[in-house]
Amino acid sequence: MRLVYACLVCLSLLVPTAQAADIERIEPANWWIGMQHNRVELLVHGKGIATASPRLSRAGVAIVDVQKTDNPNYLFVTVEVAADAKPGELAIEFVDAGKVVATHPWRIDAREPGSAQRQGFSNADAIYLITPDRFANGDPSNDSVAGMREAANRNNPNGRHGGDIAGIRQHLDYIAGMGFTQLWPTPFLENKQPAYSYHGYAITDLYRTDPRMGTNEDVRALSREARTKGIGLIMDIVLNHIGSQHWWIRDLPAKDWINNGAKFAPTNHRRTTLQDPHAAPADRAAFTDGWFVSAMPDLNQRNPQLARYLIQNTLWWIEYAGLSGIREDTFGYADTQFLSVWAKAVLDEYPNFAMVGEEWSINPAVVAHWQRGKVNPDGHVPYMPSMMDFPIHLALRNALVQPEGWETGWMGLYEMLANDFLYPDPGALVVFAENHDTARLLAHVDGDLALWKLGMAYLATVRGTPQFYYGSEVLLRGPKERNDGLLRADMPGGWAGDAADAFTGNDISAAQRDAQDYTRALFNWRKRNALLHTGKLTHFAPADGVYVYFRHDGPRGVMVALNKNAESASLSLDRFDAFLHGRSAREALSGKPVALGETLTLPAKSAVLLEIE
Repeated sequence: MRLVYACLVCLSLLVPTAQAADIERIEPANWWIGMQHNRVELLVHGKGIATASPRLSRAGVAIVDVQKTDNPNYLFVTVEVAADAKPGELAIEFVDAGKVVATHPWRIDAREPGSAQRQGFSNADAIYLITPDRFANGDPSNDSVAGMREAANRNNPNGRHGGDIAGIRQHLDYIAGMGFTQLWPTPFLENKQPAYSYHGYAITDLYRTDPRMGTNEDVRALSREARTKGIGLIMDIVLNHIGSQHWWIRDLPAKDWINNGAKFAPTNHRRTTLQDPHAAPADRAAFTDGWFVSAMPDLNQRNPQLARYLIQNTLWWIEYAGLSGIREDTFGYADTQFLSVWAKAVLDEYPNFAMVGEEWSINPAVVAHWQRGKVNPDGHVPYMPSMMDFPIHLALRNALVQPEGWETGWMGLYEMLANDFLYPDPGALVVFAENHDTARLLAHVDGDLALWKLGMAYLATVRGTPQFYYGSEVLLRGPKERNDGLLRADMPGGWAGDAADAFTGNDISAAQRDAQDYTRALFNWRKRNALLHTGKLTHFAPADGVYVYFRHDGPRGVMVALNKNAESASLSLDRFDAFLHGRSAREALSGKPVALGETLTLPAKSAVLLEIE
């Protein structure tokens, strides 16, 4: 087969008008045998290619549709791959006026065994979120790459610092040892932007890993190696926008590929317009069709070719990289109907897969609108299994710093959790105290380590899947007011010559070691205790600065008592008799037995975690 393919390419070069360079791209460059989505629409880009007709000759592979747009430099070619097709390379010829004017390779591959039934992340997992550019520099040779516009400059908090996939791979044992079982890196795809490219969200090639991060094969190697250590890989997908230096912008596939006529018009960020029965249509359109910033052109997913491109791109990365999950950025900003079609397409292909959407709203009714199983008054049918729990995120942060009151402090958190009736599956939500877009929790609590530990204890024990932000375990703080470049600080020890090393513990402070040890013990305990994954949650109204809840299933349980007071508290246990009567207790992290008498002493500003039997 390779000989046949080589001959086809050579023959095409003998024809005077045949120029392989006429085809600049075919995306995706391959597909797999045995996919539910056995028809794949190829985006073909080449000067004047729309006048040509594609053809191929391969058993089990057929061209079933060809579509053109208003741009003569594009064709959209639908290829059907039969279940009995054989893997290998093939050549797609493009014929114009009876002559082969271009030939381009394409490939079909065999799927990994069990790929369709892969298990996505769940509430048995704990997610470790990293900003790859700021985590570890494993390969200094790729810090600055010719043609990528922005070179590394570690002195610039808003510039690239050199972290890469090699650095992540070198520290997988550390991540696993801390008790984390899923890894979510912010996007590592190509960002050929002139500035602020480190964060990854202004993607300029949806099928290419940024060479300053590594290669596509490096991503696949990271995923495979992580799995051997009990860690799944979650990919950060962006459906709403691209970077202004994306190759499409120089030659749009269609005039309506980008919203607002490809001219910058800012989004109003009024996300409630999608659920509000009184919302003005103009406001709703301004939300979904507006751009975040001028450097991020807003995609029009109502264009059917673009919609299929984005769906296929997601499926391609799941299959290619062996992903265990997707975090979908700026969920809700994209076209509403498309979001359902996209999510359903992914779950049709991978029924046990996991996806979580980012809907940055503190209103649980708005977040719940997007979760699979929600019956919405407007008729919208969502398919997202999980959403980021922004309402609990804010309520937790407020609870840690507000004085106790009728609706403030622990009571605000208690009342927010009571809104779980709005969600079809609250246990599937992803809970977090901080992320790459918020001030770090330590800054929020003004450096109070005890309050920080209270927040981490809640994160590890409440319902849902916890997400932890890298570096917090060694007290990376950053400013209290949001400053992206500073809150996404370099992980100590990730660069040669760093004064301290979080990965080995060398030269970190006593407070950093304390926080790291606590995090490690907390999340390894969570990993071992199934009650914290699927146990029911019963909470008691906070009183006197103390919030108590239980995770339970039958006679076994976990008691969580959060004392925010600056002094120790004596907690009367008669209120919790239904969970404690006739049972024994031990400290969750130390294993020491605890007497369950009439009262329980709670140290100042501390979380008491008890295993009950």
